[in-house]
Amino acid sequence: MTITEAPATALLTDHYELTMLQAALASGTAHRRSVFELFGRKLPEGRRYGVVAGVGRALEAIEAFRFDTATLDFLAEERVVDDATLAWLADYRFSGDVRGYGEGEAYFPGSPLLVVESAFAEAVLLETVLLSIYNHDSAIASAASRMTAVAGGRPCIDMGSRRTHEEAAVAAARAAYVAGFGATSNLAARQRYGVPSTGTSAHAFTLLHDTEADAFRAQVSSLGVGTSLLVDTYDVREAVRLAVEVAGPRLGAVRLDSGDLGALAVEVREQLDSLGARDTRIIVTSDLDEFAIASLASAPVDGYGVGTRLVTGSGHPTSAFVYKLVAREDDEGRMVPVAKKSTNKLSVGGSKRAVRRLQDGVAVAEVIAVDAEPEPGDGTTDRPLHRDLVVGGEVVGREPLEAARERHAAAFAELPMAARSMTRGEPLLPTVYQS
Repeated sequence: MTITEAPATALLTDHYELTMLQAALASGTAHRRSVFELFGRKLPEGRRYGVVAGVGRALEAIEAFRFDTATLDFLAEERVVDDATLAWLADYRFSGDVRGYGEGEAYFPGSPLLVVESAFAEAVLLETVLLSIYNHDSAIASAASRMTAVAGGRPCIDMGSRRTHEEAAVAAARAAYVAGFGATSNLAARQRYGVPSTGTSAHAFTLLHDTEADAFRAQVSSLGVGTSLLVDTYDVREAVRLAVEVAGPRLGAVRLDSGDLGALAVEVREQLDSLGARDTRIIVTSDLDEFAIASLASAPVDGYGVGTRLVTGSGHPTSAFVYKLVAREDDEGRMVPVAKKSTNKLSVGGSKRAVRRLQDGVAVAEVIAVDAEPEPGDGTTDRPLHRDLVVGGEVVGREPLEAARERHAAAFAELPMAARSMTRGEPLLPTVYQS
């Protein structure tokens, strides 16, 4: 499969990143060695864990962060920065180091998801694009994880492309796949990232034909008996009868998109079985979220199509991550911790390492060591959470999307059983700082 080359990302940034750069170049501080950290001060209200997503996209963005002639001309014409800054930007290449949580990993308040070490000038320019990617993708993956957790092994399909920005839809499909969704309706996500895609027909296809039976015949003739027929355009019971009559008992699936899905699923299952279509699956759609999916746990449902609530983070469309300077080089060449002290916006200074502390295979704490390696606990084991992503400006952390998907499954399996509950509460794990 051909992977589409990432477009230039240099202008996916805020104006003040460049004005900070200009001032730092003028003051002589732009080249101070610095450490930036991307983290969340807290989880979205009521959530008990989050899921990291967007790492692979962020690495693509770092590689593509270049100021070409057209971009430099635009900045010059608009007088965004001065000539000295433009000259510096013309040669911009990130040459520092980045380490962070692997994609698909669970996270908690304070988790240092990304640690960027380089000259201030190089690292500060990446702030906006990194936050854009991590905030969006992690919000989607966190919602998707909750949905797959309560789906009980039944497949979930992303069907939210028409409910969000066209590019956000592609990123959302990718993030949802990391967190356990089985497929997407979005073909660009399949082209760019290899996310499996699926789809059959909408109500418009049924309405196009003179009769529902004609529509079903046309679809089965084209796509085969294994297709999924939409049976709630008119009368569900009559449509199910026609579906089996047209496709036979080997009909792949029927889809319900309206009404009381739980009650309808029971009725349709009984009807399908009575018609000999015992292996025909029932797929439900229509404004589903994790709570609706949980409510259908006892219903004879075989899969879920999720749209709006998935691509909007199921009520939390951002992860509220921040990107803060936590250490810098002083005038004597020593690295010193720095931290923001503003009310309700505190940060912890110093370069950090993180481990997930486990007891008998179950996670019990997020341990974050400041300017040191984490110290082991008694009777517990620690799993390192940071992996090298960029070394000396070269991306080293690229991995197949399947690896992120597998990481999420493993990380989720370590969490306490409460992770499978939709009950609102405090974070599942305490965050413990060591210094």
